[in-house]
Amino acid sequence: MAASPAQARVVVITRPLAQAEQLAERIRLHGREAVLFPLLEIQALADSAALRAALSRIAEYTLVAFVSPNAIDAALAHISQWPPGVALAVMGEGSMAALARHGLSDANATIFRPRDPDRTDSETLLEALDIAAVAGGQVLIVRGESGRELLADRLREHGAIVTQVAAYRRTAPALTEERARQLHALIEQKNLWLITSSEALRNLDAMVRQLDDPACVVKMQQQTIFAPHARIAESGRELGFIDIVQTGSGDENLLKALSAS
Repeated sequence: MAASPAQARVVVITRPLAQAEQLAERIRLHGREAVLFPLLEIQALADSAALRAALSRIAEYTLVAFVSPNAIDAALAHISQWPPGVALAVMGEGSMAALARHGLSDANATIFRPRDPDRTDSETLLEALDIAAVAGGQVLIVRGESGRELLADRLREHGAIVTQVAAYRRTAPALTEERARQLHALIEQKNLWLITSSEALRNLDAMVRQLDDPACVVKMQQQTIFAPHARIAESGRELGFIDIVQTGSGDENLLKALSAS
């Protein structure tokens, strides 16, 4: 039986390359074509001294919060064994999978995470935390070079002593001539775009506008965007996207949404 137009659409994976290949393979196993078009590049810090210094005191913290799988991978590369009694906090299922790759799970660690898989952000993480337990304690937040301040600010308001440290840096890939041609070709047909951060979505919007063709902007805004978080979906609406599917956090929810498309 021939595939329907919806089933034939390409799935564009916009994650950094290191995080995209495994998902692309799973999508291909579901009979869909997957194309990699990274909207973020994850780079090592030029100087990791501050990160290593913070991690050398890991046993002194009441809680260590990781804002992304990249933060987990970058930090745990410097830690041979997680100290007992130090709780962890993560945003979603992707981060839980990253912890599992390093041997950490609910079976051997205390891990806080948002209870609602459709809303995985600082606000819902705060709702899941034992705030009373961190009051007066030291909290380490491991993140990129920039990010939201809400989590740190709220924890300080509740009496925590908060240290933030960068573990990696995010940059927007350059729009080379080759990538511009690829982007233009993708926009010309109706595809499914997997967008896993508001920053990536803003980068996509900026790249499309660099094509200097108003028709491309309109066609891009008519593409189907799959967003795992409510905040990303809201960013999409603010940028003019009209076809946004909120999937819930994690690859399993993304794949379920794709199967239903």
